[in-house]
Amino acid sequence: MKSKVVAPLSVAAAVAVLFFAQVDVVSSQVLPIRAHDPGVRGGTSGAGAPFTDLTLNEAAFFGAGAVEFGDTESVDDGLGPRMNLDSCGGCHIQPALGGSSPRVNPQVAFANQDGGTDQVPSFISANGPVREARFVKNPDGTPDGGVHALFTISGRTGAIGCTLAQPDFATQVANRNVIFRIPTPLFGTGLIEQIPDAAIVANQGSNLAQKQALGIGGRPNLILRAITGATNNNGNDGTIARFGWKAQNKSLLLFSGEAYNVEMGITNELFQTERDESKECQFVNVPNTVTNTDATTPVEVLSAIEKFSFFMRFLDAPTPSPDTPGGAVSIANGKQKFSDAGCALCHTPSFTTAKSMVAALSEKPVNLYSDLLVHNMGSGLADGVSQGEAGPQEFRSAPLWGLGQRVFFLHDGRTSDLLQAILAHAGIGSEANGAILRFLLLRDSDKQDLLNFLRSL
Repeated sequence: MKSKVVAPLSVAAAVAVLFFAQVDVVSSQVLPIRAHDPGVRGGTSGAGAPFTDLTLNEAAFFGAGAVEFGDTESVDDGLGPRMNLDSCGGCHIQPALGGSSPRVNPQVAFANQDGGTDQVPSFISANGPVREARFVKNPDGTPDGGVHALFTISGRTGAIGCTLAQPDFATQVANRNVIFRIPTPLFGTGLIEQIPDAAIVANQGSNLAQKQALGIGGRPNLILRAITGATNNNGNDGTIARFGWKAQNKSLLLFSGEAYNVEMGITNELFQTERDESKECQFVNVPNTVTNTDATTPVEVLSAIEKFSFFMRFLDAPTPSPDTPGGAVSIANGKQKFSDAGCALCHTPSFTTAKSMVAALSEKPVNLYSDLLVHNMGSGLADGVSQGEAGPQEFRSAPLWGLGQRVFFLHDGRTSDLLQAILAHAGIGSEANGAILRFLLLRDSDKQDLLNFLRSL
């Protein structure tokens, strides 16, 4: 028996149903769901390797970037004075270098590593995701939104005389003033960087009748705020940013420079100012890492953030796997139900890159399952933080490729259950409400196929 085509409900009816959907539908007596997340798929990772058609020189740049990306930093390297971890690879490692948060959170051990005297905040656990913390508001009630680093270099080797206190996370948590972010996967980001703005805009304007029927909008996070005088490190060229949970970063180089400074406290040629300038806690020159003008080979010349960028730019996209429970028939049906429910209207299956000087990136398919737009995700996912043009309830449609081997979901890692992550898209004001309603009205077998399809990616 074929599942029925569901006509769009009124906004009021959709909100009424979705109110219950947001309150733990899986265990609820209101609308029980028998489908379940098949879990992180096994087998080879299908991710973490460079493009196979890189030139020898490009492969060398990728290799140098991978080494730098996986290295751990110390006080002598410029680590701190405040930071969230000591390695890019420590955060981006599931299921391979360049991925997302691992099952075992390295931040727990890092708190006291190398003589560190920090306490582990209440929202960090050994079996939870790697997290950064942002405060929603300043003490005077004005917007904050910035990252407040979890740890300090106090007590660590090379930091003699530095005594810094951690932020008062306990009070901020009690005041509900803390929101969290987990690492975004970086596979295939070089392809994403090469998608033309025009293609993103054209896709935004496609299937408008379907989108309007489901309440779907979405808009690009344009690099415009600097024109209006607001704070934005991205510039004011009017183009589309596409990296980060709110699509707040324009390029991989900018993404790298900001993360190096914010997450590890290491200043660089893009972000030259220490985020904590306590004199007793400065042990190396600022910026901490720069282009090596005395080097004799091209790779040695590169600064760390340039090496990070080459690693990400040449990191191949994840390869889907047919080894998901249910097999090929289930995956094919699930892919169709994903589209029928309207999920593909935001999670666009594919783009094509522009012509590029790098053959491996030129006119290639980008099967990312994202429109790269920011959408109003409603009250349930709202974090109260604005970044660039993205507001407190807006998030980029997260690319879904590689989802089959992710452990934690959503911007804050609140769940490891894919079904719960889907249901969390529902909320007052969410553009996903119509699609989630259609998902809820699928037969359980079709829901299961959809989940199997997502875990195949």
